[in-house]
Amino acid sequence: MEKTGWSSEFQARFAQREDELRWLYMELYHGDQKAYDYFVSRMYAAYEERAEALKKSDRIREQDPNWYKGHHLVGMLMYVNAFAGTLSGVREKLSYIQDCGVNYLHLMPLLESPAGRSDGGYAVSDFRKVQPELGTMEDLATLCADCHDRGIITCLDFVMNHTSEDHEWAKRARAGEKEFQDRFFFYDTWDEPNEFEKTVPQVFPTTAPGNFSWSEEAGKVVMTTFWPYQWDLNYANPVVFNDMTDNMLFLCNQGVDVIRLDAVPYIWKELGTNCRNLPQVHTLVRMMRLTCEIVCPGTLLLGEVVMEPSKVVPYFGTVEKPECHLLYNVTTMASTWHTVATRDVRLLRHQLSQVFALPKMYTFLNYLRCHDDIGWGLDYDFLSQFGIEEVAHKKYLNDYFQGKWPYSLARGELYNDDPRLGDARLCGTTASLCGLEEALKNGDPDLINTALRFDLMLHAYMFTMSGVPVLYSGDEIAQENDWSYHEDAQKEEDSRYLHRGNLDWEKAALRKDLKTIEGRIFAAIRKMERLHEEHRVFDGAADLWLMPHESDFVLGVGRYYQGEKLLAFFNFYEFDVTIHPQEEGQFRDLWTGEERSLENLHIPARGFAWLICEM
Repeated sequence: MEKTGWSSEFQARFAQREDELRWLYMELYHGDQKAYDYFVSRMYAAYEERAEALKKSDRIREQDPNWYKGHHLVGMLMYVNAFAGTLSGVREKLSYIQDCGVNYLHLMPLLESPAGRSDGGYAVSDFRKVQPELGTMEDLATLCADCHDRGIITCLDFVMNHTSEDHEWAKRARAGEKEFQDRFFFYDTWDEPNEFEKTVPQVFPTTAPGNFSWSEEAGKVVMTTFWPYQWDLNYANPVVFNDMTDNMLFLCNQGVDVIRLDAVPYIWKELGTNCRNLPQVHTLVRMMRLTCEIVCPGTLLLGEVVMEPSKVVPYFGTVEKPECHLLYNVTTMASTWHTVATRDVRLLRHQLSQVFALPKMYTFLNYLRCHDDIGWGLDYDFLSQFGIEEVAHKKYLNDYFQGKWPYSLARGELYNDDPRLGDARLCGTTASLCGLEEALKNGDPDLINTALRFDLMLHAYMFTMSGVPVLYSGDEIAQENDWSYHEDAQKEEDSRYLHRGNLDWEKAALRKDLKTIEGRIFAAIRKMERLHEEHRVFDGAADLWLMPHESDFVLGVGRYYQGEKLLAFFNFYEFDVTIHPQEEGQFRDLWTGEERSLENLHIPARGFAWLICEM
């Protein structure tokens, strides 16, 4: 491998990691020296193409590898078209984003994908082009640069498990070119696919059953784990890894700070397994981490691992050999909405006890809602001790959030309903699931106030967790469900569009008017953000523990860092609760500024308390 002419900076980074990177690559790809040399040459080409402003940022972040930790980041997740129409439109609205207190902007999939067969942008036909109606790659680079000028980092999805059937590779594979068929999983008969089906679960058993599809043009069977128009890539072929990593580096060079590795547990397939979380997946992610550390060390990898904690945590890697910088706190999100429906915090305590026991080096993204549905992948072994049976409980949760129980004001819809297995998931905005939509419909001021208090309690709870809090665009003004998707032929079959509606800019204009619902919730969330940033007790290095007390309606969380102690209490019950925490000391209510006693501590219905003291 020719290293002559390499810059000293690249050479130093590469030399530090070369032994491990080469060993991993050669082990995975059976000593393919030619493929490895090409891979390294593309790494250097990406480094050379990287703008000097981005290289300068890399150097600053290299000096502080924990730059993304602490308690200064607040995220927002949005679809470009739903927020402002185009990438240029987002640029014009950056002042609004800053006004929201946001400095981490996650732009949902925006690369070129075919209309009607895109799964919301997750079927990419060209990794180097932006969807035309959203703008151009130059628009993306300009937006990232403007964000950097304002102290905002950007995140973009990298859909690495599959391509669209309209991708150039897929077109050439359909045309019979073996080189390109080898980039996917093609079979002449159904024999081997049928063997896979014996051990591989189905992702969408009702709407996209099976893991394989017949390609009429190719006259062969192709693996399609998610949708028939999404063709799984074969990462056992080094050409796939080389070219996909090159595509990732191209996006990094547009100024993207955080690369979200979509569906990462699925990227290695092996007959006789469930094709999830296989050891080779971690080898691939580790190599991607090393690649970024060499080419663009200011870039973070965010892993999308929507599974139970035991499957999620390994994607952080180890202290010596880290993988993802960030992961989603997905099980906590699902357990939170379970608690909303049951008002019983015991499962949430159990879940958080596991999260709080993890090393502080792990950084999670915390969220209430996102672009996707809520899946009820709960710890049913734990729940069974209370007489809870999985299928019946899932039905209760879904019925509750559809407003089918007399006392429920929640309004949502099911996604991918499978009555036989009871595996339907749930859609809806935070505000509508908290009852605001129905309360406004009823015109009852008390119900409206309770729904708003519930919404804010959940946000306060999110800000209490360690990691990066992420708002879903529209939640800052309590935006409700968008039922109009039923009238759109391109969307009507996907109920996730219920919570993917366009931002209501007329409502957003009311955010400074405290007499409005929009103003009340906007001001409260901004206050949470300021307190979160001002107080060191919210630092990611803080100690966390569960506060013991006698009520199963109230979650108690303690935090301590550098002389500041915070006791946080969240009442999931529809009535006021008085508790008696086993804690001593004088505390100040961080929200109101008043002195508070822990003796006979009163927590209002659906409300919270942040109590702080100096040690």
